[in-house]
Amino acid sequence: MRSGFPEEQALGILKEHGAGAKTADLCPEHPITEATFCDWKSKFGRLGAS
Repeated sequence: MRSGFPEEQALGILKEHGAGAKTADLCPEHPITEATFCDWKSKFGRLGAS
């Protein structure tokens, strides 16, 4: 399944999370589900934290 978000945008959202933003705040802000966020976190892992 494809989320429709470019990889760079997903990484940007993960970086926001790494900087301290809460998942519950990020998901509505970027119209994604928490499941999508968790999938990205699993897929990109450490890339989003750099």
